[in-house]
Parts: sequence; structure tokens; C-alpha cells
Amino acid sequence: MAPVVRKVLVVGSGGREHALALRLLAGPDVTEVIVAPGNAGTLATPPSLVAGGKTLRSSKDAPLALAKRENVDLVVVGPEGPLCDGLVDDLTREGVLTYGPSKLAAELEGSKVFMKGFAARHGIPTARHVVVSSEQQLEAQVRSFEVPPVVKADGLCAGKGVVVAESHAEALLAAREMLSGARFGAAGATVVLEERLVGNEASIHAICDGERFVLLHAAQDHKRIFDGDRGPNTGGMGTYAPAPVVTPEVMRRFEREVMLPTLRGMAAEGRPFRGTLFAGVMVTAEQQARLIEFNVRFGDPETQVLMATLDGDLAAVLAAAARGQLEPGVLSASGEHALCIVLAAHGYPDTPRKGDAIHGLEAAGEVPGVSVIHAGTALDAAGNVVTSGGRVLGVTGRGATLSEAHTRAYQAAQKIEFAGMQFRRDIGGRAGLLAAI
Repeated sequence: MAPVVRKVLVVGSGGREHALALRLLAGPDVTEVIVAPGNAGTLATPPSLVAGGKTLRSSKDAPLALAKRENVDLVVVGPEGPLCDGLVDDLTREGVLTYGPSKLAAELEGSKVFMKGFAARHGIPTARHVVVSSEQQLEAQVRSFEVPPVVKADGLCAGKGVVVAESHAEALLAAREMLSGARFGAAGATVVLEERLVGNEASIHAICDGERFVLLHAAQDHKRIFDGDRGPNTGGMGTYAPAPVVTPEVMRRFEREVMLPTLRGMAAEGRPFRGTLFAGVMVTAEQQARLIEFNVRFGDPETQVLMATLDGDLAAVLAAAARGQLEPGVLSASGEHALCIVLAAHGYPDTPRKGDAIHGLEAAGEVPGVSVIHAGTALDAAGNVVTSGGRVLGVTGRGATLSEAHTRAYQAAQKIEFAGMQFRRDIGGRAGLLAAI
């Protein structure tokens, strides 16, 4: 019988980590979740008690020292940076059960060049691509695409390293800025030029143990800062699940054509994948899921809606996956729908302002079916909640229908105020919903 998971450490400080912490606390055996470093939603002194006497608290201590001192049963690593830097390897070497991929496996996100090469080697359907590492070859390669290519920095860029160019000139400019280091530093020293896929984009998450996997709901994200998918890319301005564009047939094809060859290929290459594999896919008119990119962790803000639409003991499932002992049927869909609206700071995504006081959190949280998930928040010297990052809050509504979830989320979002607050008014529009305000 597997050991019981009572105390969990979640590494990270964003909305993903707050949403994970709350969902983990709902497990029958979990009594405490520590989030390091956390945010204003997970931070309290003394620790805040939640329903049933369970504890949620934050710590600024380094993950390895904290995990050992607190004698945690499981560590869940949230962001891609620590995963690509090898935090899971470090914790595992010290005997700490940790959910997330190894440094080698995390290269699926850490290097777009590696990911595209991997997909080609294993016959995974994806867009045609070219790798460019010098300006001398750049213009000829850009012009080799009849339609202006998508330009991607090879390394990690916090979800902002992609330019969907509307012209060849725009693609050339973006690629030159990346290659010069002006845009993303070393992360853009190599770029991938990629065929622009046509269809509906969706996000599909799988919890993996190296051999087996459990698929979660498909979600749809809204990347651009402004309504109507205008403006620069962001880390994500809102999402909803389940996404109707991913039909049962699309999901079956994704499982057969993407998931199975990926897990088998990673194992064959000596990089068995344990953790969350998050695939961005383009659903084509032929009902195929063509791979756009892999991420090696839960998405943000996708996690907010995925956690709101799951049934099952998440802590036990993640611990089983970390041990390589995942069982089918351990998680199921709740039957509900969820929609998350990201409230962003003034100046986001370029230069978000910090320190603006946030009002209306309590009133928003009182709307039925709503959870206010903290991301870029902190407490000031007086104990007030203030902005501390670009994406500040994720207002998440649940409902029996997507329309109900949409209505609740927008009702709650209207109760929150801070100077310069930005949010999109068309989240859910791809599913045929009208804007609430």
C-alpha cells in the first residue's frame, strides 16, 4: 500500500501554484500545504487555517532545505525554470519524493530546437520548421515560407518568446531582435522558424509516470493582451475548460498520435517523462491535433480551470506518478465547467507596475462558484494586498454550464479594483459566448 500523503510542498509563486495548493488541500489525507515562495493568497502569519482544520502557508526558504526540515511527503514543482535547471534531480537525489520531470526530460520545453527534432524523430504531427542561429542565413530561410512564419526563441521566455508574424518583414525583424540578444538574451541566440498552422488552438494536459498517463480536460487559452486577440502575446489572459473544439475523436487521435509516441520516444532516448506534459495543439478542419509545442508543467492560467473541474485525490495521483505507479481511472471529470479571467497590472506585458492596492477581493470571493486565485500579489507593510507582478489575479468561475461559469467569473471580476487594472472582456468567445460586460 502506497504511503499516505499528508504534507505537500508546492514550489512557485503564481496563480498555478495557488490553484494547485487549494486543490491538493481538498485531498482526504492532506493536512498541510506549504507554498514556496508563494504570494498574498498563500501567505499568512500565523498560518491561515482552511476548512477542516487544514493549513495553507508560505515560506521563503529554498525548496530542498524546506522539504527536509518540514519532512514533507511530496514536492510539486510548478514553474518551468526550476524544472529545466534540474530541481527535481536535486530533490530526488536527497530522497525527497518529487513530482515533475528530470532536467533531461524538461528539455522538451527548455529547447524548442530539441522539441521539434524530437517530434520529427518520432513521427509526431507538427508544423514544418527551420532552425536559424545566424543572421546570414535568416532572410533566405524566412522567405522560404510562402506564408510568414511563426518566430520562436529556442529557450525559456516566460511564455512570451513567440511572434506570430503577419508579414515576412515582421518575421525578419522579430528574428533579428532575438538573434542579437536584444529581445530575450541568450534564450533567443537560436530561433525556430515555423509554418503557421491553421485551426483552433487548444491545451491538453497529461499526468505521466514515465510509461502511463492520465489525460485531463482540454482547455483554451487567450494569449493576446487585448480583446479580439489583438496586441502582444502574454503568459495568458484567461482560459476555460472543457474546450468543445477538442471532441472525443480529436482526443483519441491526440492520445494515439502525440501522447503514446512521446512517452515511448522519451523513454527510448533515456529521458523517461514523469510529471505534467502540457501540449499546445492546433485542431485542424480534419480533426487532427497537430503539436505546436510542449510544456513540462501545468499551464497558467489553465491550471485554474483544470483544478476546478476535477474529481479525485490529486495528491495521491501526483505521488503515484512520481513513483512510477500511476493507475488509470484515478481522476475523473466533475461534470462542471470553469472559466478564468486574468486581471493584469498596469503596463503588462512590457513593464508591469507594482505596489497598487487591490480592493474588492472579499466581495468577489462571495460570488457563488467563484475562486479568486492569487498570482502577482504581495502584502505591504500594513498587511494590505498589493500588485507585485504582471498577471495579478485569476478570477475563476465554476458552473453547470460554460455560460454559468462565464457569468459568475465576470460578476466577480467587476467587484475587484486596482489602479490600471487590465482584463479581457471576451474570454470564452471561442466557445460562442458573448462578453459579459
